[in-house]
Parts: sequence; C-alpha cells; structure tokens
Amino acid sequence: MIFNKLCWAAAAGIALTSCFTKAPKNAASESLNDYKIAYNVFHDEEKDDYEVFTMNPDGTGKKNISNSPGVDWVYYAWKDKIYFISDRDTCHRCYFLYETNAEGENIRKVTDYRLADSWMGSRFNGKELIIKPWSKLDSVFYIINIQTGKLVSTVNPGLPYQTDPIFSPDGKQIVFRGSHSKFTKERTHLDELFIINADGTNLRQLTTYPATDTTAQWHNYHAGPPFWEPNGNFISYISKQKGKYNIFTVTPGGKVEPKFPGETMSEGWHAWSPGGNWIAVEMKNEKDNYDVYLMKKDGTGKVRLTNDPTYEQAPVFVRK
Repeated sequence: MIFNKLCWAAAAGIALTSCFTKAPKNAASESLNDYKIAYNVFHDEEKDDYEVFTMNPDGTGKKNISNSPGVDWVYYAWKDKIYFISDRDTCHRCYFLYETNAEGENIRKVTDYRLADSWMGSRFNGKELIIKPWSKLDSVFYIINIQTGKLVSTVNPGLPYQTDPIFSPDGKQIVFRGSHSKFTKERTHLDELFIINADGTNLRQLTTYPATDTTAQWHNYHAGPPFWEPNGNFISYISKQKGKYNIFTVTPGGKVEPKFPGETMSEGWHAWSPGGNWIAVEMKNEKDNYDVYLMKKDGTGKVRLTNDPTYEQAPVFVRK
C-alpha cells in the first residue's frame, strides 16, 4: 500500500560480513551477485512523487529507473523483470501495470485496465500473474497472462474485503489479506491472512490477531501483506503487536510464530531472495525514517543499504 509517512518498518544497521563475495554454506548455489534490489523512494512529498530505484546488494549503484512524476511503485519481480503500478499518462493515483528491467529499460504497459493499490504474485514460471483490479472495475482477483495482460480466470474468495493476493510456489494456492467485514477507518477493523485453492475452493483463515492487543489502529496492519518463502515452508507477514511492527510467519496449516523474535525495533515490507537464503526488509532508523536492510534468512549479517533523508521501502529482488 502506498501511504504518505507509512506506519510500519524499523531498525538500526550493523556492519556487513563477507556475504557479498561468497555465499554461506547453507545458501547452495544462490549468490547475491546475481541480483539487484528494486525499492520505492518517496522522491518528492510535496508533489506526491514516488520513484522506483534499483541498487546492488551491497548498497552501491543506486539508480532511479522509473523517472516519472507521480506515483510509481514496484510490487513484484520475476527473474529479470520488474512489475510496478504507475499513474503516468493518466489521472493522479489511477494505476496501471507496467514492466521493466533492473536498468529501467523497455518499459512496457501490461494492462489496459486499472489496478488497485495491491501486492501481486506469479506462477507457472512467470507466465501468469495474480492481481487485484480497481475496486470500481471488479471485486475479485484476476489471473492474467503476464505477456498480454489478458484475463485468464478470476478467483473470488467471497469476503467483503480482500486484497494483496500471492500464489504459493507451486501455484496451487493463493494467500491474501482479507476481512469478514468491509474496510472501515475504525480501530476494530481486523485484516487477517486467508488461504484458498487457486480454483476458488477451500477458503481458510490462517491468522487471528490477539484479542487483548489494542495497539493497531485502522491504518495499521493486523496481518499482511503476505510473502511466501520460495521453498514453500511458510508465509511471512508483518503485524503491529504490542505497539510495533514485526515479521511473523505462518505455515499453510496455520502455525504462527515470530520470525526474528530478538529484533527490538519495527520491521516492515520485505522480500525473500528467489532461493530463500536472504531477506530484504524496510526498517525504521534512528531518525524515524525508513531504509532498506539486507540480512541472511536467520536474521544474521544485517546491513543497512540506504541512508538518505527520505522514505525507501518495499524491496524486491530482481536478476541483473
């Protein structure tokens, strides 16, 4: 979700080890040198201008790859392709889906219909993408051909509120953020994670926000958005509990636990590397600002990659 002065993320940086030159023993053949990290920058608050940047995984080589006034926001990457929503060439915050690469080359408009401000995911080796269309267009999830933008099928979980859909690694299930009530600007509105088969059957609720916790307001996440760890073992998400955001995990069977229980500051939007050995995450620094950090999947080796006086958020991994 694109909000001014967002209410989630956090932490301070730690020196980096030699992880950029050689993968650890448990990282198999995955090397950070194969990737860049794309992320979103609140470029000009007065003009409501968000830009998509990329950088090397050691924080060097930062580059604005969207270069368009208005809102550009990366939500997903598959191999060497970045997928972002943008209101370029249309009304303010009227979003359409675009594709580019890590250098911002060959920008291509994917859809000729509007999208909601929502996360997305792909399946079948990047051939199909699941998206949330603009609410006035439709209330269901669209599965589209990633090359043509054409509709393949729809999935309707049937909830009053449903957004941020992603596929499981095998493409057979969809996890999304939803609620049994319509969205309201009330503290009592609860968003949770749900899972459903890709054919629209067997809807189940995965998370339940602690009934005794009253620290999350209407604009905070109780659960979400979901990010499925590439090896299929669990789904990670953020939740504001006890006054701060942290990353939690939930299995497809509904077992919930904190991912990094020793983290003392808030964590935010994040992404797993394609091999699942690294995690890039936005965190709040000591100046109450949002920066991008990188660490190993167990939370060690944390390094701060951005350090500018602006909001830098929602990182994703993209192949060079």
